[in-house]
Amino acid sequence: MGGIVFENVRKSFGDVDVLRDVSLSIAEGEFLTLLGPSGCGKSTLLRILAGLECQDIGSVSIGDRVVDGLRPKQRDVAMVFQSYALYPHMTVATNMELPLRMRRLSVWQRLPLIGRLLPKTAHITKEINAEVSGTAEALGISHLLNRKPGQLSGGQRQRVAVGRAMVRNPAVFLMDEPLSNLDAKLRVQMRAEIKALHRRLGVTFIYVTHDQAEAMTLSDRVGVMLDGQLLQVSPPHEIYANPQNRKVAEFIGSPTINVLDAVATNAGRADVGGTTVSIASGLPPGTTFALGVRPEAVNLVGQASSDTFTGAVRLVEHMGSDIFVHLKVPGITQPLIARLPAERAPHISIGQTLHLEIEPGGSLLFDSDGHRLPMPQHGETGIVAMPIREAAS
Repeated sequence: MGGIVFENVRKSFGDVDVLRDVSLSIAEGEFLTLLGPSGCGKSTLLRILAGLECQDIGSVSIGDRVVDGLRPKQRDVAMVFQSYALYPHMTVATNMELPLRMRRLSVWQRLPLIGRLLPKTAHITKEINAEVSGTAEALGISHLLNRKPGQLSGGQRQRVAVGRAMVRNPAVFLMDEPLSNLDAKLRVQMRAEIKALHRRLGVTFIYVTHDQAEAMTLSDRVGVMLDGQLLQVSPPHEIYANPQNRKVAEFIGSPTINVLDAVATNAGRADVGGTTVSIASGLPPGTTFALGVRPEAVNLVGQASSDTFTGAVRLVEHMGSDIFVHLKVPGITQPLIARLPAERAPHISIGQTLHLEIEPGGSLLFDSDGHRLPMPQHGETGIVAMPIREAAS
């Protein structure tokens, strides 16, 4: 089985354009996550691949087959839904057996009484039971096979849903927000299990989520979707450190990136709300642009200077190892957010006056349309554009 290719896929519901000319190639065995807010079209793209929705324009290929006209069961994909979609009246074992029974047994063989008497039914059923038992053991749910979904916790139901997909031995796993109903601790545990499952099976995983931590920790590549458009597809560290446009930069990262209005002054300098800072923009004096600064690239300093931002603390968020400080700076519309190590800023309180500065090279530049501006290379302005540290999960 080869990779997956979406070519110029469009989809509308009434007057609403859900997918706008989406093209994407996914390598065989890759773990790709579609990341975006609710309503951006990521689940619709997944359902089109599964055959549960039909695109208006464009084509979808799995391996060397164009699957546009194929029914879901002919596409060799398995989907894990947000709601788990388990049959409440069936046991765990029966839920996991169902796709194999539907695939391997005829209509007559599936009949409760007559089916057992037909040739090969017993042998096929024995094989199915063995495969289900092996999958259940691998997922640690062997002791739950005789229970019904209503008797299981959220994490256990999730494992059953994954197990039901696994027994089909599909070429592609599709996961639509599978962890959104779990508590925070269990989500971390299940993330590790899903990553280990991908490594063990070696098949293609396409994962849909709005949770950045899931996307950044699980994926080989992340595709950021907003308003029906696929804005960028890159490895997690590349998505964070080198977003291609302002929308991606603002969506990725917690807390969100600071975006400040700036005006280029002279070589290597810019005016930001009345503060002159060192920015290797390479832009002609008087050019306006947007300056993106990750909160961890904003440092606390002891005293004011010509390139520091001085203001009153508006909000303090204690996050354990880090503190998020929101500083209201005159001349800047939005609070300037700094992510500081807790041990370096233990006594910060609301209303306190602080001085913050931007790390040299710790900036991203965007034009008025939101496109990323290139930073000059060393030697052009005498300033080096340093990479930004990767996001913490």
